Amino acid sequence: MKLTVLVDNNTLIDRYFQGEPGVSYYIEIDGLKILFDTGCSDLFMKNAAKMEIDLFDVDAVILSHAHIDHTWGLQALIQAFAERQFEGRSYKRPTLIAHPTVFDRRVMPGVGDIGCLVSRETAGRYFDMQLTDRPHWLHPNLVFLGEIERTNDFEAEHPIGRIWQDGVEADDFLRDDTSLAYRSPNGLVIVSGCAHAGICNTVTQAMKVCEETRVADIIGGFHLLSPTEKQLRRTVEHLSAWGPEKLHACHCTDLKSLLALSRAAELVEVGVGLVLEV
Repeated sequence: MKLTVLVDNNTLIDRYFQGEPGVSYYIEIDGLKILFDTGCSDLFMKNAAKMEIDLFDVDAVILSHAHIDHTWGLQALIQAFAERQFEGRSYKRPTLIAHPTVFDRRVMPGVGDIGCLVSRETAGRYFDMQLTDRPHWLHPNLVFLGEIERTNDFEAEHPIGRIWQDGVEADDFLRDDTSLAYRSPNGLVIVSGCAHAGICNTVTQAMKVCEETRVADIIGGFHLLSPTEKQLRRTVEHLSAWGPEKLHACHCTDLKSLLALSRAAELVEVGVGLVLEV
């Protein structure tokens, strides 16, 4: 598996790309080409073009969850597809894989919309839709984890904003949050967006789905922004017990949390332009 960071909060020195507070990864495995999240603008497309990555030839677009910093770039991709249609230029029609609630409206009181602004109907005109809350194997060694079971008592305790479903407004616990897991010869490599379900819950789900208890690496957001002392301590304890070779924690992981995570495994810098080959 080869993973290229198209969007992250950070950029790497001497790699002249742009960053934004979001996530977008390009993944290749045995000829399969996957776009995982789209950031919050068209920046992922600009960086991909500069890297000579053809986003009109991807097989699947996967959304980790509905939030701004992971789905707002979808509008730019659809616009590019539409332009190619009326210009008579071809593009591969990808499969869009996400949780069934990814298109439900999300709002933050006093702020406004914080969810995907593309409707399910619009997306369906440009993608083959595969909305599921169940694990879905993309490749014999790569799986979309589906809805993450929340089994511990220190993660995903509080809602973020509100969600509208069938005309009813409720607290949003981000049930749509999910990740990918890759079975490498050295153990699991977890690819997360924000890990709102909890990074430890996510790893536990990956172990269950993949029937593998070894963890080699985790790349992505750990959703550790001003975590409680309990959450940070228990997260470090769990990761230390699992013994990953490396951690590529980024995006929604603050400095205090990064320092704490460095006690659990070797912490590797992440930024736009980074290429991981597993």
